[in-house]
Amino acid sequence: MPRKTSRKAVAPRTAGIVSSAHLVSSKSVELSEFEFGLIVAWNAFSRWAVRCMAAAGAPEMTITDVLLLHHLNHRARNKKLADICFVLNYEDTHVVAYSLKKLVAAGMAQAGKQGKEVYYSPSPEGEAFVQRYREVREECLVKSLDTELNADIGELARLLRTMSGMYDQAARAASSL
Repeated sequence: MPRKTSRKAVAPRTAGIVSSAHLVSSKSVELSEFEFGLIVAWNAFSRWAVRCMAAAGAPEMTITDVLLLHHLNHRARNKKLADICFVLNYEDTHVVAYSLKKLVAAGMAQAGKQGKEVYYSPSPEGEAFVQRYREVREECLVKSLDTELNADIGELARLLRTMSGMYDQAARAASSL
């Protein structure tokens, strides 16, 4: 009598937690899960950054305003519009230019011409807001961070930079279709 071999049936991978089940590919369910996580994380981060800046005393700022003010403070170097857009991966320079004008008008940034280029830097008031933001961040976010999680956060940051390059390349490919 032939011997029956027992094969354990492997269940197909379910769609996981995704926002757009119609986009789930049999080649990479994980990509759809990643994209949903990215959406949720971006919205949570945006809400956090805006509310943190409000707690620091600047309640009228958008996420773009907050990101630009932090970038202007980065390494204490004057920055021009094109470089800001490049580093922060903003495609629409008009959005960034409008936000920079708002920061200058609010007294948080200053603009100065060097030749034909306009360079931006934080004002002393802008630097003070960034310092207060840092204090709120330390108290509300960093203090509650599990130190063992830090290594994972570093790995995730590298993965996000890699994925941003892949999405940029895919966007260029889609633009040529």
